[in-house]
Amino acid sequence: MSEQTPQSRGGEARAEKLTAEQKREIARQGAKTRWDVDRTLPKATHAGKLVIGNSEIPCAVLPDGTRLLTQEGFLGALGRSTKPKGRSQQPSEDLPPFLATVSLSSLITDDIRAATVPIVFRTPTGGKALGYRAELLPKVCDLFLEARRLDLLTAQQQQIADKCEILVRALAQVGIVALVDEATGFQDERERDALHQLLSLYLSEEKLAWARRFPNEYYRQLYRLRGWGWPVGKAKTPLVGKLTNKIVYDRLPDGVLEELRKRNPTEPGTGRRKWKHHQFLSEDLGQPDLRDHLLQLVAIMRISKDWATFMVHFEDAFPKSGAQLSLLLEDADL
Repeated sequence: MSEQTPQSRGGEARAEKLTAEQKREIARQGAKTRWDVDRTLPKATHAGKLVIGNSEIPCAVLPDGTRLLTQEGFLGALGRSTKPKGRSQQPSEDLPPFLATVSLSSLITDDIRAATVPIVFRTPTGGKALGYRAELLPKVCDLFLEARRLDLLTAQQQQIADKCEILVRALAQVGIVALVDEATGFQDERERDALHQLLSLYLSEEKLAWARRFPNEYYRQLYRLRGWGWPVGKAKTPLVGKLTNKIVYDRLPDGVLEELRKRNPTEPGTGRRKWKHHQFLSEDLGQPDLRDHLLQLVAIMRISKDWATFMVHFEDAFPKSGAQLSLLLEDADL
């Protein structure tokens, strides 16, 4: 039985003098402190499992966009036990358990140490977890591969290097951040955020005053290609609007036409829109982009002998993701 230190004996003596109420108060204060700390932990908005080769790595995305791999995931990916011994499960200023080995000590730089700061967070279900930034995984793999090249690894660690080689090859195809986004479902959120940012710049917060944006030459060429007589002094056929959506607004950035339809809906009964779509495009980005598109469009119209030929030229000049040329040709009789 080990001898007690003067400090431990003093602590016990002080504890014995405390009343039951004082002990309960100390316990309450300790619990409150732990609760206050836990309450400030960031809670992951997305979570999933990243599959690389034969490895499944739990991962998560925090509200600020930080992509994390759990400590257990790191260890498992390297072929290590997912339950490190002793205090290594707790965050500390030392190296994480997957790097805490003499074999790597000579290769670990200050940058690597800075990148190994653990992050304690809440999972979407409320549990507490310990993670590291996802970008650390390729760096850890590189360390083991370099150590293998320099013959610094033990026989047991050679298996870790083999795992790292598999991971590096897989990560060479797709970035680790993209893989985490796919595994957690965050890619959909990321795309929505990107679209929101684009629309906030491309569209105007308020409807702009009407101004002529479509040159008469656009309509002349459209009527010629469709074989229609030019309607001097007459209203344009309703089909013009449908075709304009197809070859103009639908070829602006993805999501723009959908948002324009929301901001400028058709009126009940008439089926017509009260405003022109272009009145909702921003002056510094949306309007100039529309003008440039129309200039290119009119030039393509002029060199086309008929609508079918124009549609072939049009698709070559303005390819749309997922569009099929055959579908465009089938639409030639609109």
